[in-house]
Amino acid sequence: MDASAPLDTALGRVGLIAAALLAAAAVLSDRPRLRAAAMAGALVLTPVLLIAEIYDTEQFRTLRDRPAFTAAATAAALIALAVLAVAMARRPLLLPLLAVAALPFRIPVEAGGQTSNLLVPLYGVIAAGALAQMPALFRDRRPAGIRERPLGVLAAVLLGFVVLYALQASYADDVSVAAEQVVFFYVPFALLFGLLVRLEWTVRVLTWCLGTVLALALVFALIGFVEYETRTLLLNPKVIASNAFGSYFRVNSLFFDPNIYGRFLAEVMIAVAAVVAWTSNRRDIALLGIALAVMWAALVLTFSQSSFAALLAGLAVVAALRWSVRPVAIIAAAALALGAVGGAIALAVRGDVPSPREINRATVGRSKLVEGGLELWAERPLHGYGSGSFQEEYRRKRDLSRPNAVTASHTTPITIAAEQGLIGLALYAVLILVALRALLARASGSLPRVVIAAAFVALVVHTLFYAAFLEDPTTWVLLAAGIALAARHSSSAVSSSSSFT
Repeated sequence: MDASAPLDTALGRVGLIAAALLAAAAVLSDRPRLRAAAMAGALVLTPVLLIAEIYDTEQFRTLRDRPAFTAAATAAALIALAVLAVAMARRPLLLPLLAVAALPFRIPVEAGGQTSNLLVPLYGVIAAGALAQMPALFRDRRPAGIRERPLGVLAAVLLGFVVLYALQASYADDVSVAAEQVVFFYVPFALLFGLLVRLEWTVRVLTWCLGTVLALALVFALIGFVEYETRTLLLNPKVIASNAFGSYFRVNSLFFDPNIYGRFLAEVMIAVAAVVAWTSNRRDIALLGIALAVMWAALVLTFSQSSFAALLAGLAVVAALRWSVRPVAIIAAAALALGAVGGAIALAVRGDVPSPREINRATVGRSKLVEGGLELWAERPLHGYGSGSFQEEYRRKRDLSRPNAVTASHTTPITIAAEQGLIGLALYAVLILVALRALLARASGSLPRVVIAAAFVALVVHTLFYAAFLEDPTTWVLLAAGIALAARHSSSAVSSSSSFT
């Protein structure tokens, strides 16, 4: 392989497709032995692809030049994974709790010529969960805690998109971004989905999961308050630099991006608001109301408009499922109409139409990215430029010299359209529609399902303004829990009085 681009070869691209196919088999197969074998294959192939991609980076060179340390660290990691896998095999419900607890924590890793913030703790949880399934290789029966259930169309479409993404990476000029997506996000998160979707999502487990993310959100909020008070950020030099020259100070707590921090807060707030809407316990309402106020203050300090939009969308779903769809739809339509009228009045007072440069500045560069993405799609409307190609093709079209000038359009449908054309865009639309149908169908009678559906809608809205749809493990966790809860609901195993409180 070419040392400068190890996966940018025919063999490397075939490896990505093989990893995607293994992930699909690990989820969709109805045979425990085949699922375990596919998971084992993905667990072996994915690190091989990762090492091939980062072998010449400074981070990996440090490990390569210290073989004794690397061997000791690898042995310690494998022992820790084995211990955790044994614990999960005995108590399978440890997996969702640990996965949810690990969701926010990212570590910077250099790959594909740039630094990515990766969910390394979550990868450890996924690996341990997959190892816990390995006994099925020797006896073709499901491990403890796993239930064989039909996954339906949603799972097939979801994994179909993963395979399609890997296939369409085969004709991209530069495969490094697609390799990062497949190796760091799609394959491990698909394995996580396959592990979670067959678990029993009881009210007790959901309660513990909500308590975990709520506690984390309050801790992150406290850190954000300290950052704002001291005007000091702990992470991300880009945000630090923008704060130095901006007219307002954005906080990101322990996240690398204020918008991702805001997305996390919005998701937790939606879940807590749903509980408040369903419970009649005054003490619980008071305590959760205080938590909501703290998280709202923290969200304001992110100045993340996409997170505000996601929060409003999620709350609208909660209100519609709790009370009635019609008044919520009327209020939403009225709010949109008022916004349109306000915008028209502002333009009339201004006296002219804002220039493209002014619009781009007001949207922090997003409008130019969207425009460029649409232009790329128009050039190759059917199949696009190949998965992961947006950055390279946008730079080429706009003649940008900086290597990391852009990574995506910040609008998921446009990124997919530019990279995968109508083929990928159509499957993405089907995925969204199938997911909404599965999560929202008869969900109003179950508080856990309301929380899942509202949080997913909020996440989809956020990706319309900030991308990171299947790159966010929250998407996979929500869909796995939603499918499992829908299956229990259809078999009348979930009472309509289910509650987190």
